[in-house]
Amino acid sequence: MTENADDIAERKMQFLFALRSRGVTNTRVLEAMEKVDRGRFVRGHFAARAYEDMPLPIACGQTISQPSVVGLMTQALDTSPRDKVLEVGTGSGYQAAILSHLARRVYTVDRHRRLVSEASTIFRELDLTNITTQLSDGSFGLPDQAPFDRILVTAAAEDAPGPLLAQLKIGGIMVLPVGQSDAVQSLIRVTRSETGFDYEELLPVRFVPLLEGLGRDV
Repeated sequence: MTENADDIAERKMQFLFALRSRGVTNTRVLEAMEKVDRGRFVRGHFAARAYEDMPLPIACGQTISQPSVVGLMTQALDTSPRDKVLEVGTGSGYQAAILSHLARRVYTVDRHRRLVSEASTIFRELDLTNITTQLSDGSFGLPDQAPFDRILVTAAAEDAPGPLLAQLKIGGIMVLPVGQSDAVQSLIRVTRSETGFDYEELLPVRFVPLLEGLGRDV
């Protein structure tokens, strides 16, 4: 049965309420998440669950994170309209689309050609012209575009990767999950100062591991 406009509006209202109830309170973040329809980034028989607060499988053995975690990570990143942002792990493209409404420029990289291609298509369809996608090993960042005001990593490393730390501006913020891939990980926020890096633990999470090299679909 096809949903009517009222049903869709109701689901989206519940979606935003769920975000607030889980701690996503930043007005700019909520407005950006309201503008980006998660349903555009979920395909197949999981499409009906696009507005539920749960991670869902996507191509190449990856996942689209649950919306509340996306919201909390975006909130922790504290992006301003003039910022240049690097996202490591394009995945479905959902997170980058949200960041595009918050930042001046978003660079997003992924090791899977299929994910980069599919996300790029959606960005064009949504006229998100301030996103640049690139097929590359995200653990090395994008040195040609560095430094970045903000860096968001959507895959878990054992520690914050050195190349990414080096590409963060003084005063910049990086948000990423750290920990063993087969155990509970912690979402951390790293702030670069004149004298080094300050680390803050935010919440327990579970993400796919950050792997070096390009995916087998290349």
